[in-house]
Amino acid sequence: MKPSDPVLRGSGDRPTSQSLLADPLDFISEDHLRERQICAVIDGLAMAASLDTRAVLTVLRFLNEELNVHLRDEAEDLFPLLARRCTQEDAIEGAIARIRADQDEAMRLLPEVRAMLAGCLDSGDGLTAEERAVLSRFAGHVRRHLVAENAILLPIARARLTRADLRTLSKHMRFRRGLPDLAETPNAQ
Repeated sequence: MKPSDPVLRGSGDRPTSQSLLADPLDFISEDHLRERQICAVIDGLAMAASLDTRAVLTVLRFLNEELNVHLRDEAEDLFPLLARRCTQEDAIEGAIARIRADQDEAMRLLPEVRAMLAGCLDSGDGLTAEERAVLSRFAGHVRRHLVAENAILLPIARARLTRADLRTLSKHMRFRRGLPDLAETPNAQ
């Protein structure tokens, strides 16, 4: 993809296309769209009069198959790369700390969210008022870190990360997903 090519956004209703891993920041951006879509599904579950088992399955698949890998992409690669490349004026450490605080709170709630959704599937019962509140809190923490990542981290990453950084990020993201590394091009820096 050339810098002038438009980026086609998905709807967020399915896992991010692995073809975007060639541009890891676009992949992360698309993953954020997916997370926002899942938050909307969670909000729907928290407000629904009856249990939507299809929505519960969608959320559980996301939580079990996609979220942890995405968070590892950021924690193990993106955040450290930004910390190395950013200048003091970028104040990246504070932004990362705020994002990690919301991520940590969401991860603290995650086992409870998984258990209650799985329990609803098993029993066929709806969500209690307390469970609805937990879902809303979880979605709120996810949304807050997404806002900061999209507004602060990704624009700075696009400005500060080198082509080599992006290749490393892409390689590690592919490895986490069990995919082979992309073949190096002869003119890559």
